Parts: sequence; C-alpha cells; structure tokens
Amino acid sequence: QVQVVESGGGLVQPGGSLKLSCVVPRSINNIYGMAWYWQAPGKSRIAVATSTKIRDERKNYADSVKGRFTISRDYDKNTLYLEMKRLQPGDTGVYFCALAMNLGGRYEFGGQGTQVTVSS
Repeated sequence: QVQVVESGGGLVQPGGSLKLSCVVPRSINNIYGMAWYWQAPGKSRIAVATSTKIRDERKNYADSVKGRFTISRDYDKNTLYLEMKRLQPGDTGVYFCALAMNLGGRYEFGGQGTQVTVSS
C-alpha cells in the first residue's frame, strides 16, 4: 500500500497562497503518475493536478485551478508539491496526494490529507 505524508495546509485569506507537500518514503524517479486530489466538505475527491512521466513529464490541471496551481516533483527530496496561488473560498477542502506506480495503474491514496481553508 502506498504511504505518503501530506502537509502545508492551513487557514488563508482569499487571494492568498499556500504550498502543499507530499513526501514519499521511496524514490519517485520511476513513479508514473503523481496527483493532488481535492475533497470539498461532503463531496467526493476529484483530481486537481496530475504529473505523469514516462520520458518527459506532462502536467494536467482541472479547469478550476489552471493558472493558479502548479504541481511539481522534487526528485532529490522524493516530494510532490502543489503551489496554490490566488486562493478562493471554493478551494476549501482536504487535499490528498495520490500515486499511480505504472502506466495504466490506478491512483492510490496513502495519507491523511492536509486541510486548506480559505476564509476572511
């Protein structure tokens, strides 16, 4: 089972920024897919940012976060980041990191998530 540790959430005012981290206890060099999912209160988890890598890395974002969120991998630290800018109250929720080890594999969760609250 995948095990990760998410952190970096908190309370921020609208328009503010946060940077989330997901530490993976193994090398991420050969992990095909790494993603951030968002779960609003009472809702299902949805992917907001994904990083897939075979030779080159490809990044995809949900329309709601394009231009505001940036996903990135740090191979030296085995960490996935989500930089969040111009946060809105609608971004409030728990953010989870998920991994897909191989092409065609499903994304699996392994952490408790980190709470992000955007409120004035």
